[in-house]
Amino acid sequence: MNRLATYWSHGPALSLSTGVLLGLSFPPFGLPVLQIPAFVFLFRVADLSSGWRELAVGAYGAFLVWNLIATYWLMMATLAGGTAAILANSLLMLIPLLIIRYLLRSGIHPAVTPPLIAAIWVSYEFLHHNWDLAWPWLALGNGWADSTSLIQYISVTGHLGISFWVVVTAAVFYRAAAFASKKHLACAVLLALLFPAISLVMKAGYQEKSAQRLDVAVVQPNMNSYREYGGLATVDDLLTLLLELSDSARTETTDLIVWPENAIDSLIPRGNRFNATIRDSLRSWGTELITGTGYIDYYESGSEPSLVRGNISGRAYNIFNAAFHFTGERLPDIYKKGKLVPIVERIPFAESLSALDMSGQVNWGEIAGYGRGFHANNFLIGDQHATPALICYDSVFSHWVGNFVRNGAGFLTIITNDGWWGDTSGHKQHFSYARLRAIEFRRWIVRSANNGISGIISPDGSIRVETGYGIRTAFAQPIHPSDVMTFYARYGNWFNWLMLAVAVAGTAFTVRRGRLNRTGN
Repeated sequence: MNRLATYWSHGPALSLSTGVLLGLSFPPFGLPVLQIPAFVFLFRVADLSSGWRELAVGAYGAFLVWNLIATYWLMMATLAGGTAAILANSLLMLIPLLIIRYLLRSGIHPAVTPPLIAAIWVSYEFLHHNWDLAWPWLALGNGWADSTSLIQYISVTGHLGISFWVVVTAAVFYRAAAFASKKHLACAVLLALLFPAISLVMKAGYQEKSAQRLDVAVVQPNMNSYREYGGLATVDDLLTLLLELSDSARTETTDLIVWPENAIDSLIPRGNRFNATIRDSLRSWGTELITGTGYIDYYESGSEPSLVRGNISGRAYNIFNAAFHFTGERLPDIYKKGKLVPIVERIPFAESLSALDMSGQVNWGEIAGYGRGFHANNFLIGDQHATPALICYDSVFSHWVGNFVRNGAGFLTIITNDGWWGDTSGHKQHFSYARLRAIEFRRWIVRSANNGISGIISPDGSIRVETGYGIRTAFAQPIHPSDVMTFYARYGNWFNWLMLAVAVAGTAFTVRRGRLNRTGN
């Protein structure tokens, strides 16, 4: 008992434990329930600290350990960039915790504190998803992506509803520990069981309503991401390989073939000889294709955006990470990636920095990176079934995916290249997170990844096909497009906005109450 009491009062030990537990709560470790005791420890660290500086030092260590365990793989692609991202994200996590510490010490009613604390954490995650340095990877709900039977309620709240449940449950458990309260303990246990119980009931009652069928073939070429043309000699060789893999998997009933992000490893305009080669094959097979590619887009004079990559023969242009939808009969439709990885794909706040550069000494258009797409345009497969081509990072943003669903997407296509990280936790997490999108929108997921993991996910989050990593393969599978609209699909970020309103109003009220108490008014 003495050792337990000592541990409960030892800030550094609690901080280290918090970081380890949170790191292990994310895929591939499969221990998301550890988030609840981790936040109990985190609240204790906040309560033990004598001031905000002491809390910042202690909690930063916890957040740093969490980020390192869960996202160490960022440093596999770029050591400097990955290190900077981990250090910066750990720092940002201090902001909601400092507010939470204030609330824990404010003396507000204990029944109000847990939901207000949870609303603050959810608001932090929500806001962190909606700026130029967005990093939604470590939203607490993502840690539960493989526990699909326990999170079916996100079809109502979105995956940040999981974050709310974790934090509010941990806050009540902390109250129970801090005040040795059996009443609080009973409430905490009830909360811990309530949301999973609701989910299990939803899971048992869920029935897929779509009677439609679409036959898809998915290609995983397993090319080398760090070598030109994937390690082959020419684009022609690369295209030949992709077409051979497609032909090996397709059947006479295949409606759609899917290649991964950057499958055509070259900057191509909308019409050229490679496109003609693809269309010839599609005509003979009677099918269609979605593929990732680099895309160079030229602007008419006067229509160019504020930042462009450069000019060729007087025509402004930008380069995009893009997806093409090919049929056998027409030029491809195009989607330009909307959610770009900060720094890696686009310099954050490039437009603002350009506006502030009064001297014009820096060519911001050239160093900004990829052009950003703004349109959630679906591809129409067989003139009947709409789907987006979510490119890598796109798929982690629920609100962005929701735009495509509201625009008529009957299933979700994800194309990605996770080979930059090697055989690490990164590609496993990315695949798992797609299961959240399936549940939120009750849509089938078709996923093609260059090196893996490719697969098919059903609307309840169950995995129907899952390839191995680092193998060259292709497969065919039927899916069932649907026009069912979940509450979350219909109303989008309603829960997140509600949490933000609660967090702002509750914190403002607490601050005002504290000032009045200090002045005696």
